[in-house]
Amino acid sequence: MEMGKEISELYKDEPVNKILTIETSGIPIAFAAAQFMKVPVVFAKKNKSENISDNLYHSKVTSFTRKNVYDAVVSKDFLNDKDNVLVIDDFLAKGNALNGLLDIIKQAGAKLCGCVVAIEKGFQGGGDELRASGIRVDSLAIIESMTENSLSFRK
Repeated sequence: MEMGKEISELYKDEPVNKILTIETSGIPIAFAAAQFMKVPVVFAKKNKSENISDNLYHSKVTSFTRKNVYDAVVSKDFLNDKDNVLVIDDFLAKGNALNGLLDIIKQAGAKLCGCVVAIEKGFQGGGDELRASGIRVDSLAIIESMTENSLSFRK
């Protein structure tokens, strides 16, 4: 809940009316932020299930962690061109999941307010690439380097 409170404070001046995340680990953080921001959470599923209509936005995402490709899907009933979206996720490595969600936002014609991640693996460059392209990315913690015996954070 403290992460949600911090995210709410970071985006208090933005016109966020929806939070978008991806299942499953992003949901608790997005939910916590939504409680403080008083907006709904929409989450992308990793592959279409039988109980979802075919009226979908979708984007191929390569998982750096799991070394597989999945189709992130969001029903068109939950995201549209009137939405101002904040993207929230748990980890950011290469930026593949965030790029998939950004693609879905673009398909919907929605406006991106920014992206927040709990932990960014700064040494993998995904966050820096997104920032260099003009996207606002806020990380609650950025790991600068990591070895078997040490961990250092970006200041």
